[in-house]
Amino acid sequence: MENVKTALSGYAKYKGREGHFAFVLHRISGLATLVFLAMHIVTTATVYFASQWYERLIQVFRNPAVMLAEIVMAFFVIYHGVNGLRIAWFDLFRPDLWAVGTSRRSATTTLIIAFVLWLPALSIMGYNLLRYGFNLSGGK
Repeated sequence: MENVKTALSGYAKYKGREGHFAFVLHRISGLATLVFLAMHIVTTATVYFASQWYERLIQVFRNPAVMLAEIVMAFFVIYHGVNGLRIAWFDLFRPDLWAVGTSRRSATTTLIIAFVLWLPALSIMGYNLLRYGFNLSGGK
C-alpha cells in the first residue's frame, strides 16, 4: 500500500508539463478502456447467461450520469489509441523525437487529434443523452 501512495503522490507532485500530463492521461485512459471493455463483455454476456438482467442493464445505461460517463469514456478510449500510436511511432521509428521540444508538441497534437476524432462520438452520444437521458425530442 505504501508503494501505491508513493506513486500517486509522485504523479501529483511532478511538474513535467505536457509530457508528464500525456503520461498520466495515458495511464488514466488505459484504465478507462479496461473498464469499458469489461463492462461491454459482461453486459453482452448477460444476453446469453442471464437475459432477464440484460434489459435492466440497458435501463441503467440510459441513466444520464452513466451516459455522461460513457461520453467521457469514449474520449479516453480514443485518446489512448491515438497516444499509443504516437508512442509506438516514436519507439519504433523515430526515437529522436523523444526530445523535450518535439515531445511537447507531439503531446499537444495528440490531444488535439483525439479531441477532433471524439467530436462525432460526442455529437451522437450527446444527442442520445438529451433524447433518452433527459427525455427531450420525444425520447422514451
